[in-house]
Amino acid sequence: MKRLNKINIVLFLLCITLSFGQQTPAPNQIKDIAIVGATAHIGNGDVIENSIVIFGNGKIKNVLDNSKPNAITMQTMDIIDAKGKHIYPGFIVSNGTLGLVEVDAVKASNDLSEMGTYNPHIRSIIAYNAESKVVESMRPNGVLLGQVVPRGGRITGTSSVVQYDAWNWEDAAIKMDNGIHVNWPSSFSRGRWWLGEDPGLKPNKDYSKQVKELADYFNESKSYNKGSMSERHLPFEALAGLFNGSKHLYINADDEKGITDAVNFAKSQGVSKITIVGGYQAGNVANFLKQNNVSVMLRRVHTRPELEDDDYDYTFKQAKKLVDAGILVSLEPSGQMERMNSRNLPFYAGTTVAYGLTKEQALQLITQNAAKIMGIDDMYGTLEVGKSATLFISDGDALDMRTNIVSKAYIDGRDLSLETHQTKLWKRYSEKYKTSN
Repeated sequence: MKRLNKINIVLFLLCITLSFGQQTPAPNQIKDIAIVGATAHIGNGDVIENSIVIFGNGKIKNVLDNSKPNAITMQTMDIIDAKGKHIYPGFIVSNGTLGLVEVDAVKASNDLSEMGTYNPHIRSIIAYNAESKVVESMRPNGVLLGQVVPRGGRITGTSSVVQYDAWNWEDAAIKMDNGIHVNWPSSFSRGRWWLGEDPGLKPNKDYSKQVKELADYFNESKSYNKGSMSERHLPFEALAGLFNGSKHLYINADDEKGITDAVNFAKSQGVSKITIVGGYQAGNVANFLKQNNVSVMLRRVHTRPELEDDDYDYTFKQAKKLVDAGILVSLEPSGQMERMNSRNLPFYAGTTVAYGLTKEQALQLITQNAAKIMGIDDMYGTLEVGKSATLFISDGDALDMRTNIVSKAYIDGRDLSLETHQTKLWKRYSEKYKTSN
């Protein structure tokens, strides 16, 4: 009986493992591949209507116009006929939490934040679950890379950039510990209606105190890093990169005053790489952001306006307003169900097209611009010779949910599986409804 119980336990654990594990990561590219005839969206605003894209050993070797004479020999390559289709660089999630939580209701699968107010030394990358079923569901929409960002506290920790097909966090990491994230104090707050308070906006009476506490923490860190450092202080050490330019400062701020104060604070601290995250009212201070060379990771496009006097389409129009001002902008998915909704990143970009941006400008929001802000544009974000062959083929416009049908996807030249729990369910129930009809 005991032996039978042990067998049952083993089978149960095996079922759990099989149900939660994703596909085996794709093997390294062996043979050169040529994708011929597709419309190539380079990611920098350029488009080649009839292209040849060749990649080998995980790197792009040629991006050519197929309508012009060329001396390329493709006899030894695997050739993909993509006439009538589209090629894109892999889409990149900004300010994401994919891989840090698997099931919100299961506490053991949640590694989103740490206790405490100031945690610059917390490394999100070591908590990243490369085998998350949520992560693998990104690939069929062309979302292949992302930033892993901790949440919680005033200084939430350090972010890293990963690719979405790996055995573990070491294999997934593209750029580690390159950004510190700060939640800027809100200059306004809403009353607690459940306590009978007025639910309207009112000034945050502790705002100045909270800003001063943050400034004191930064100043103490600078003093520590200039000193003997005889006793190690990991949080202060983690901030050192902000002052020597090796790390990026990402500041979550939404209101106009908070954004302005946050940028002035970072400048006064000697921080050179600054990005506003969220930036609900960033368009109101666009010229200020441009003058200070501050980029913006713009909050999820598919959200409702927050203020009573905002236009109904306020959130849809902000990307164009910032792009027209010459600001480097990417899109981020934070908010309700943000991990699952990250797969909708291309459709957020598509919405900005309906509100003024061109399709190639919208594409840049989730490719080249995101790569630049994260500091990975030397290898990712565009289809250019020498860069990583992280790209995909779509049957149609990848920014339109009706035509984003990905037939092939590659990360560093590795041919990815596009099978996920969601695609299995789709196949299962599509057959069911065919039968019932």
